[in-house]
Amino acid sequence: MACKSEHDVPLGVYRTWVKYVETGQFPDNRRHFTVLRCNHCDDAPCIPSCPVTALYRRDDGIVDFDPEKCIGCKACLQACPYDALHIDPNTHTAAKCNFCAHRVEVGLEPSCQVVCPTQAIVSGDLDDPTSYITKLISREPVQVRKPEKGTVPKLFYIDADQSTLTPSASTPIKDYGIWNEMPNANGNGAAIPIEETNLLQDLVAKSAVTVYDVEHPSPWGWKVSAYIWTKSIAAGAFLLPAAGLTLGLVTDNPLLAWGGPIIALIFLAITAGLLVWDLQRPHRFYTILIRPQWRSWVAIGTFILLFFGVIVGLSILAAFAGAGGLMQVLWWPGGVLAILAAIYTGFIFAQSKARDLWLSPALPVHLLVQAAMAGAASLAILGLVVETTEQTEGFLHTVLLWSLVANLFVILVGELWLPHGTRDASKAAQMILRGQYSQRFWVGVVLVGHIVPVALLLANAIGGYELVAAAAGVCALAGLLAFEDVWVKAGQALPLS
Repeated sequence: MACKSEHDVPLGVYRTWVKYVETGQFPDNRRHFTVLRCNHCDDAPCIPSCPVTALYRRDDGIVDFDPEKCIGCKACLQACPYDALHIDPNTHTAAKCNFCAHRVEVGLEPSCQVVCPTQAIVSGDLDDPTSYITKLISREPVQVRKPEKGTVPKLFYIDADQSTLTPSASTPIKDYGIWNEMPNANGNGAAIPIEETNLLQDLVAKSAVTVYDVEHPSPWGWKVSAYIWTKSIAAGAFLLPAAGLTLGLVTDNPLLAWGGPIIALIFLAITAGLLVWDLQRPHRFYTILIRPQWRSWVAIGTFILLFFGVIVGLSILAAFAGAGGLMQVLWWPGGVLAILAAIYTGFIFAQSKARDLWLSPALPVHLLVQAAMAGAASLAILGLVVETTEQTEGFLHTVLLWSLVANLFVILVGELWLPHGTRDASKAAQMILRGQYSQRFWVGVVLVGHIVPVALLLANAIGGYELVAAAAGVCALAGLLAFEDVWVKAGQALPLS
């Protein structure tokens, strides 16, 4: 409450909060209280993830935030393993604990420390060997949250139970809160009569139960899933003509010369629209261009899409002007930019340290395979109405067939079946294979998105019907969209705090 008062924090969001966890079995159970907030890490992953330098580390070690720069991309929320950032519903920017920097600057303690009646919160200069906090840490057994993330957090816990520091170590009681005010199964937040719950049974059945916490919704939704999908189509629709024509795999024809670039430009425009639409402060989008933070892959990706769009636009003009020589020149840089446009999202996910499922080193390669599949599928569909050649049809069908096989192999073996490095990544994978996303995955992604189009393409190789290949392309694109949706949602399904 002191934090909310000091910083005018709106209702429903929190810079700091207290989590209650019950451990043991009734009647030998115990309640643990843990204060959660920004850890002011020495190597804070939120800082390089921000595309406009809104987050920065001060000389005194405080990780501070400038709301006047924030565009609301939510990349910092995904980067923080400690769930310390949120979107302020009033300012529509990110917000977090800044250690009451305005108080510290004038020699005062943070407001939460001042109001604590039992000195449970202690702050000070960790670089000063004579400070009380340094002496306290040196003589007491302390723990930090998620040391495996390598962030070097500066928030230490004395005598903390591991069930409160590790989110997956406790199970939340969905329909019960300490004052019966947590959202019920229907999510409407109505109070639940005590006789309708069986807290005693829960405590006996589970060794660690979260009985009171705050809500932390998933930052990224369908717009991010759709953006990955549209970007794959844009990159692949240009990359395949560039590769086929420059390497001499196919001869020039209208489908490749201008059909592919037009698809790329349309879906690139949709991609940009989705990216801006997903921002909480879309009118500030231009600041990425004038004040980019070059460690952020959101900023780097913006410039990749910008330069890619310029090359695609010039290619379309050259195609309609009949400037074949210029087209040959543009295919090369355009192809390179198409590859970069396809794979850079993998590096954005790599900066999302909070989401273990997304931290796959093979993700950029996987995204390139998806771009090849999406490009071949979209061009196969466009081939129904745009003039092409049998050689080009064969090229597209071959690429689509083998990219479908490769994509399914990477998804099942590389991303889901092989052992994962962390427990959270394994749990998220199990949610896809056998949990809440399994039906959508096995039916929408595997069956409709891969098995059906592969069968259609094999049948098309025998019969040679263009409509069959186009139907395979439609199924492949639908399956890819379903996969992006499942992948983004499952990655955010596990709690961070």
